[in-house]
Amino acid sequence: MPKARARVWCTVSMVALGVATAATAADETATDTGNTKLQEVVVTAQRRVENLQNVSIAATALSADALKAKAVTRLDELQFAAPGLSITDAGLTQSVNIRGIGLASGSPNSANGVATYVDGLFQPPIVTSNTFFDIANIEVLRGPQGTLVGSNSTGGAILISSQNPSLSRYGGYVEASAGSYGAFGGQGAVNIPIGDTLAVRVAAIGRERESYYSEPDGPSAYHRAGSLGEKGVRVGVLWKPVDKLQLLGKMEVVDKDTGGYAYRPIPTTLYAPYASADPRTLDYDSPTENAERGHIFSFEARYELPDGITLRSLSGYQNKQIQNLYDSDATDVDLPALGLPQSTEDQMVREREWTEEVNIISPSTGRVTWILGGYYQHNVINVAITDVSAGFPTKIAIENYKQTTGYFAQAGYKITSTLELDAGIRYSAYQVTGPGTVTIGGGLPGFPAGGLPVANIGGAHKDDAVTGKVSLNWKPDGDNLVYVFAARGYKPGGFNSPDNQFAPESVWDYELGWKSTLLGGHLRTQLGAFYNDFQNFQSDVYDAATGQSGYVANVSAVTIMGVEAQVQAKLAGWTFDGGISLLHSKLGSLSFIDIRTLPAGTLGPQCPAGVASNPPVCFDYTSYYVTKSGEQNLYSPQVTFNLGAEYTFDLPGSSTLTPRLNYAYVGAQYTNLLESPVTDRLGARGLLSAHLTWRRGSVEVEGYGTNLTNVLYVSGQSANNEFFGAPREFGVRLHYSF
Repeated sequence: MPKARARVWCTVSMVALGVATAATAADETATDTGNTKLQEVVVTAQRRVENLQNVSIAATALSADALKAKAVTRLDELQFAAPGLSITDAGLTQSVNIRGIGLASGSPNSANGVATYVDGLFQPPIVTSNTFFDIANIEVLRGPQGTLVGSNSTGGAILISSQNPSLSRYGGYVEASAGSYGAFGGQGAVNIPIGDTLAVRVAAIGRERESYYSEPDGPSAYHRAGSLGEKGVRVGVLWKPVDKLQLLGKMEVVDKDTGGYAYRPIPTTLYAPYASADPRTLDYDSPTENAERGHIFSFEARYELPDGITLRSLSGYQNKQIQNLYDSDATDVDLPALGLPQSTEDQMVREREWTEEVNIISPSTGRVTWILGGYYQHNVINVAITDVSAGFPTKIAIENYKQTTGYFAQAGYKITSTLELDAGIRYSAYQVTGPGTVTIGGGLPGFPAGGLPVANIGGAHKDDAVTGKVSLNWKPDGDNLVYVFAARGYKPGGFNSPDNQFAPESVWDYELGWKSTLLGGHLRTQLGAFYNDFQNFQSDVYDAATGQSGYVANVSAVTIMGVEAQVQAKLAGWTFDGGISLLHSKLGSLSFIDIRTLPAGTLGPQCPAGVASNPPVCFDYTSYYVTKSGEQNLYSPQVTFNLGAEYTFDLPGSSTLTPRLNYAYVGAQYTNLLESPVTDRLGARGLLSAHLTWRRGSVEVEGYGTNLTNVLYVSGQSANNEFFGAPREFGVRLHYSF
């Protein structure tokens, strides 16, 4: 057994051993199939537990069972379960966008537009693609969350909550799985009450899978790009020394290795003619690597005062790091013999984050409810990149220090028994500073030993904004909610160099919604329409001043409008669910460099007036500029929808058999402002999955198949390379709860 595989199984086996020991003493309980009504879905987006049907938020909430039913195991797969959500693969980061707004830049200077939180902690955009394990629920909030979330949420927010320790009972689960491409893995959790006031929960996961891609035989086939080896462990401790005080601490460590990113040249780009005709074949001739590590620590304290007011504090620390090696040209031919440069890259990215949030929360009963809060976040980002093109090295070094603070208040007032007014306001302040340099020729004759500095990409930036929301909610009866609101969101600006800054991004969102519960609790619907008016939308372009990609510019304006609908139904043994989003977007005007037509290699910064191009010292980009206006927004599929259906058969021996089908569709979208239908368009894809689950008491056996029609689709792009989504896979899972 390979060492990496042995390490993964060692991690999982330790948890499985403890779970299995306790499981021998667990009593089987029959599955309850008599309840044919939909279960209440709760959300915590407003810092209190609320029924989703009673909250004026456009959201998709998924429990752990719903995630499993919809085959959602990672962040990127959420787009197949939540309408309006698009997550594309960009290698180092994932471009997470809701209603076409989120992250359209890979620059460390650009902030998220969709704020992702794990157990209340804001997540940096790196090390986010690990497999979910021991999850309680996930909430996808659409539209700007300008009050309680604040900055970095112009598109929306994703809230991921893991299972908390419980004082009530000893229990847990163990799960093993095996599938296509040599996939196997396991996960488990155990909850241990210690007396009446202390509980500990330990969860772990380990997974291995071979690459979806083949490599040519010979000396170049020494890497395993696109494979998977990951492991993670989470420990939670809950202490309630007195009835009104609760202390909750969690520590999570994740480790992932894919052997490198698996990508191929985009058709019609410079290196595409030299790549294999088979899209599942990689043509690398340089070493590749992708190693990701993450540590997350959180501590939450809650205390309820005698009058029902709750004091809450949430502290967090995260340390995430990625080490990558790239074969940038993605070919294994003798490029110099063809007059083309061979390109490789060595990249290290590390981000550390400290956060603190404090809340004062009123009781949820009464005519007036309210919440006050403050937030602080400090990030340190380190980036070190060495790019070698045609033997010529270019080094990029970045160190950013970011600080975000926020103060917010939200209140709800019941005007009548059926009409309520909600209003929230937040003040956010942001500042970033740090050095950054681009040097060339290090180690080559004729250049300084440390390289020749050619660009300064450091700088400083400050901005602030007032955001919030005003909502009018009408609840004519216990089964219907009609709401209308206006909300403002904000994403901070930043710098590209000491003399070049980009402005904050802001949006006004106007929405009308209706949520209903029908047929005596057997049917639920959520309908909504929205109009978004964006100013200074941030996008990634090429920087002539430095000769580097990752330059962030502001598009003058963007308008986005659409409608969304979701439905859930449970009738006898049948369960149905579905969601759809229809989107229309329009970009403002922007001039930028067409990187697809640039010559290969290191070109250097813009030459001074009157100086001829002399790469890599300088280059004249004047003739490579284009202007675009009125185009479709990036990462904005016009149609996304998902459907799911299952039926539960009662079998002898108190067991059940449940077949389920899921279908998800994500429309075409653009990844680059050029919006070429050949090089910059991700085609639409429709994915079909199926599950067959047998349950008896605490035992569950599930067979699954994903991408059953084996659709070949591009899942994302980065520079002149593109990534493909997973092919058809089959597998089986064995789950035991106790």
